[in-house]
Amino acid sequence: MAEREIQGVIFDMDGLLVDTEKLYNRFWREAAHDFGYEMTYEDALSIRSLTPAYAAELLKKRFDSAFPYDAIKEHRRVIMQEYIDREGVEPKKGAAQLLKYLKDHDYRTALATASPLRRAKRYLDSIGIWEYFDVKVGGEEVHLGKPEPEIYLKAVHKLGLNPEQCIALEDSPNGIMSASRAGCRPVMVPDLDEPDAQTGKLLYACVPSLEEVIILLKE
Repeated sequence: MAEREIQGVIFDMDGLLVDTEKLYNRFWREAAHDFGYEMTYEDALSIRSLTPAYAAELLKKRFDSAFPYDAIKEHRRVIMQEYIDREGVEPKKGAAQLLKYLKDHDYRTALATASPLRRAKRYLDSIGIWEYFDVKVGGEEVHLGKPEPEIYLKAVHKLGLNPEQCIALEDSPNGIMSASRAGCRPVMVPDLDEPDAQTGKLLYACVPSLEEVIILLKE
């Protein structure tokens, strides 16, 4: 039997496996408001999956050079975590189903998240899917976060595969750019927005839910 083209599947986390991107958006806006800045939904969306240095630069341009990015981010982290401690996190539709399929069919799996692995484990353990991943890469392991390719290159290396043997599942344009730059096959599963024209040019595929990835792999 010929070796199949796709050997590995690399997952983002927020907005893809857990329904947390809506919380990041909400609590970025609330935290900024507490500091006297009126951040819009679109402002918060623009920094989704963006490495902190780039996010800080973007927000300073949007507001002013004195925008206290680090202080607002820490406040956002605290109030969002308080909410999650009370309410928990929700899995995205099809997450467990897809991961079980991949395990049953001997695909290699990796987690590539900008979040610290400590937080990722807490979230993914709570919905019963942490142990499905063969390797994990967290934000603390990379020097240059998304949209730079480092996190995907590290995940591919840990999997022992070549980038072109891996599809990368992402919900955000910055994540898609990161995966594309690494040479992976980017697949978008839209969460808060659909791919724009620039993102669309980078895609291997775009599917409406994680369940549809199974169909993509069968084709």
